[in-house]
Amino acid sequence: YIDWNKEHGFSQLDPWMKHMELGFEDDAYIAKVKAAGDAAGLPFGCVAVDGGHIYEPTAEKRAANRKVAKRWIDICQQLDAEQVRIDAGGREETLDQIFDIVVEGYNELVAYARARGVEVIMENHWGPTKHPDNTVKVLDAVDGLGLLFDSNNWAEGTQEYAWEKCASYARLTHMKTFEFDAAGNDPTVDIAKCMNILRDAGYNGAWGIESCPLTISEIEGAEKTLALMKRISANW
Repeated sequence: YIDWNKEHGFSQLDPWMKHMELGFEDDAYIAKVKAAGDAAGLPFGCVAVDGGHIYEPTAEKRAANRKVAKRWIDICQQLDAEQVRIDAGGREETLDQIFDIVVEGYNELVAYARARGVEVIMENHWGPTKHPDNTVKVLDAVDGLGLLFDSNNWAEGTQEYAWEKCASYARLTHMKTFEFDAAGNDPTVDIAKCMNILRDAGYNGAWGIESCPLTISEIEGAEKTLALMKRISANW
């Protein structure tokens, strides 16, 4: 992963925590990961965490998740990573049902992370945050909470509204692609429009790629997405 990012000219590393789970209880392993990034000349940007989400229906499960989230924040500090992605949680629940718990949890984690030089960002990932108005409501309620803007993870029929509504909150991006035509474009999503909305909203962070191809490998999909994004940004 680190070598591929270096070979393809990326400016930072945004690993999924699943790729570093051996380090959850082993600081020496994380030190090796950090050394590999340093050797490649690439800083760590955001660590995307699963299993540390804020909302669970019981206090016991919420406390367990909070412990997981804080451990990954500590790992981010060890990696000198700038950001950590922590999901809001909730699947069938409405935002109104879980709002107070989500805000309280994010306030705690934002303070914990800030003391360690790490920014907490929430992704429009699953549950209530697939709805753009919900995403903005949480972001407005928690001082210091940023948005990991995923181009695709929005409720059906809300995608372009979500791009416009949430672009100004973006602190990091996942440009998600699924398939490519002969011209190298993804016919299922207007990546150019999404990127231009973000740029016009003042976004100046890293452009991340999430490769979800239906018929080719993830690596080939990522390479095609990179080429597409370079063509788009060349017109700026």
